[in-house]
Amino acid sequence: MGPTAAPAGRAGPAVVPPAVGEGAPATGRAGRPVALERLFDNVGTSDDADPAAADLDGAGNSLSARDLATAGWTPGRALTLDATRLEWPRSAPGRPDNVRANGQHVALSGTGDTLTFLVTGSSPGRVGPGAGGPGTVHYRDGSRSTYTLTAPDWRGGPLATKAVALPHHNTPAGQRREAVRLYAVSVPLARGAAVASLTLPADPGPDADLHVFALAVRPPATGWSGTWAASTSGLPPVAGGGGGAGEGWRDQTLRLVVRASVGGPRARIRLANTFASVPADLAHASVAVRGTDAVAAADPAPLTFDGRPGTRIPAGAQAVSDPVALTVPRGADLLVSLHLPGPIDAAPVHAHAAQRSYLSPAGSGDHTGDRDGRAFTGTLTTWPYLTGVDVAGGPGAVVALGDSITDGERSTPGANRRWPDVLARRLLSRPHGPRYGVLNQGIAANRVVIDRYPGDGVSGDVGGVSAQHRLERDVLAQTGVRTVIVFEGVNDVRSGTSADAVIAGLRAIADRARGRGLRVLAATIAPCAGFPGCTPEVDARRAAVNAFLRNHRGTFDAVVDFDAVLRDPDQPERLLPAYDSGDHLHPGDAGLRALGDSVDLRLLTP
Repeated sequence: MGPTAAPAGRAGPAVVPPAVGEGAPATGRAGRPVALERLFDNVGTSDDADPAAADLDGAGNSLSARDLATAGWTPGRALTLDATRLEWPRSAPGRPDNVRANGQHVALSGTGDTLTFLVTGSSPGRVGPGAGGPGTVHYRDGSRSTYTLTAPDWRGGPLATKAVALPHHNTPAGQRREAVRLYAVSVPLARGAAVASLTLPADPGPDADLHVFALAVRPPATGWSGTWAASTSGLPPVAGGGGGAGEGWRDQTLRLVVRASVGGPRARIRLANTFASVPADLAHASVAVRGTDAVAAADPAPLTFDGRPGTRIPAGAQAVSDPVALTVPRGADLLVSLHLPGPIDAAPVHAHAAQRSYLSPAGSGDHTGDRDGRAFTGTLTTWPYLTGVDVAGGPGAVVALGDSITDGERSTPGANRRWPDVLARRLLSRPHGPRYGVLNQGIAANRVVIDRYPGDGVSGDVGGVSAQHRLERDVLAQTGVRTVIVFEGVNDVRSGTSADAVIAGLRAIADRARGRGLRVLAATIAPCAGFPGCTPEVDARRAAVNAFLRNHRGTFDAVVDFDAVLRDPDQPERLLPAYDSGDHLHPGDAGLRALGDSVDLRLLTP
């Protein structure tokens, strides 16, 4: 399952200074908290020419400083991971750069609902099960809350949930070609309470260590709502300016077309280098309201990143632009233009956009400021790098977490007829109640339990990591999220996953999301008889999952019965012909409209 984090309640105002385990470093006079870097007691990174200078796991093995630099994780580098700004330790190779958790009292400040750690687990000289334990957060008002932090093993943990994977590690005998992992793991905080310090978990014992490299409070998205989003579904080879796959991108501009749901007076974009092993360089970017095709309705607004016109996104990390004054009309198409100096041979993408976007030819340079679309002679049907657009104001957002039906497969391309688009239009037109943004986090071929794409490496499989493994990134870290609608499971039961396993996965998603204060709606699985592999046995597994959902006993805040909306009443194992796109699995435009129209808007409000 990868990293986990769970709250265990909030206690009253009495705060007892934590006991520091035997052998732990000093935590300051009278148990006063100390900055994390002052507690560093382990050397985890070595220069490749001097591998004996570090010992992460107690057997002389360590991270390669060269591999970290290749990934863009250089000393002191800011890393935005799951919407939290962290910093890779400023330590030089061969110097202490992490804390082995042993009950240390760490100084920390900030107000938010989430605390993110940059961690990994280790076991002496072997692949272990990971490490973790309970800890305590102390607030400025004298109260405290407990959390559970678990980090997978640096050599054997899942690639699907890692923040970054490095291709080697250093050993006393030299470098070994075996991937190692670092993880971003988030835990909930008491909402609205200012953090003063935290106590790390106790030493898990002689067979494992929990290494903490960095930590920070995720700031609240106050004053912002997500208006559009897409999930990174894989890391495929990219095509050149109108050429074949694998030609790559060389000094050209992408002009990506996206549909805003809610509007606002300012905008910012979110980019991600998910699954990559090298940094992504962005020279310039802009955003504009679309006119027609690749033509902007007005001069595009240039974007900056920490005041600079471009940015470098380390492997596995994200970037958020500075806000720009741009009136985004609700329901409008936007053009987000990215100048990529390259070369880029593979890029993280959302593979099934159901929307045509544009790119300029290789070597054509920066066209982010162009109002006209003459430079954009090539087309794209994916969304590379871009994962979100936010607008100032608004009440927040609803996330639709799903598979190809949510992704809009077999809907009319460019027409925005996915069921979340229908839901967004209904929310915008409602006379009363919050007009939430709607963020579509559907991935074609996605599953609840099993990863289609393994989470690392260049691959033609763009079915994404499982809904459980992408939950933090695609739901919990989304801007202003209030409610999530989970509509997944058909690909699991089609692939042989048991109903019990799917139910357990849906329970886990609900527990984690509700633990962060979100409202969780689950949708029943639609029928698919007639589609290849949709046998009576598959339908029996689907029916068992749906029976659980309809009688969930409080697992979810509500259930929306998409099965009842789409099924043929005379043949309930099949889609109603009027809603069938023709392949017997995916609804067409009429079926998707029926889904979007069926959601009771009152269920979306926490």
